[in-house]
Amino acid sequence: MEGMDVDLDPELMQKFSCLGTTDKDVLISEFQRLLGFQLNPAGCAFFLDMTNWNLQAAIGAYYDFESPNISVPSMSFVEDVTIGEGESIPPDTQFVKTWRIQNSGAEAWPPGVCLKYVGGDQFGHVNMVMVRSLEPQEIADVSVQMCSPSRAGMYQGQWRMCTATGLYYGDVIWVILSVEVGGLLGVTQQLSSFETEFNTQPHRKVEGNFNPFSFMAHRLPYPQPREPQ
Repeated sequence: MEGMDVDLDPELMQKFSCLGTTDKDVLISEFQRLLGFQLNPAGCAFFLDMTNWNLQAAIGAYYDFESPNISVPSMSFVEDVTIGEGESIPPDTQFVKTWRIQNSGAEAWPPGVCLKYVGGDQFGHVNMVMVRSLEPQEIADVSVQMCSPSRAGMYQGQWRMCTATGLYYGDVIWVILSVEVGGLLGVTQQLSSFETEFNTQPHRKVEGNFNPFSFMAHRLPYPQPREPQ
């Protein structure tokens, strides 16, 4: 395992090496964590089963198997497009989380890659979105439809790019969410969506300072002047 740069705690390795077969789910989870989520649970189970569920031996087998000649896609996180620092969202609110990412390698991504949820808070039922193959140095935005938790607080989740064969690659990208009763982000996104839909309707164009509630004023009756006493 020459060149292996993972610093594994010997005490932790010994602890998990001694676990019995009834702890397979725990071993798989720990194997995946130690590898930085580079391998899906099925791949972890393969190496563990091959080494009689000995965690230390399984990690050694994984790094022996991983040839330095294998080309792994590259991905770098560029910036958060939505849910930036200091922004908050109300509880139980639908929103869209968007990241900007880049193929930072010298080769195009293989077909069938996706962005997958790997840990922390998930924010809804979506756990994977397909991503088109990016050319070298190409930048693209990736969005996931999410829903904020029902209770106020700070929440975080992790997502990673994954190939069609189950190999995770690139930076771990985060969604860090501040849920507050008075948060405005969800409302802001909903108003933006309303404006876009309004502009696509025939003979309508929004200009200047758009107020989506202004039409309500035209539907309210004008007050009638009072008769002089």
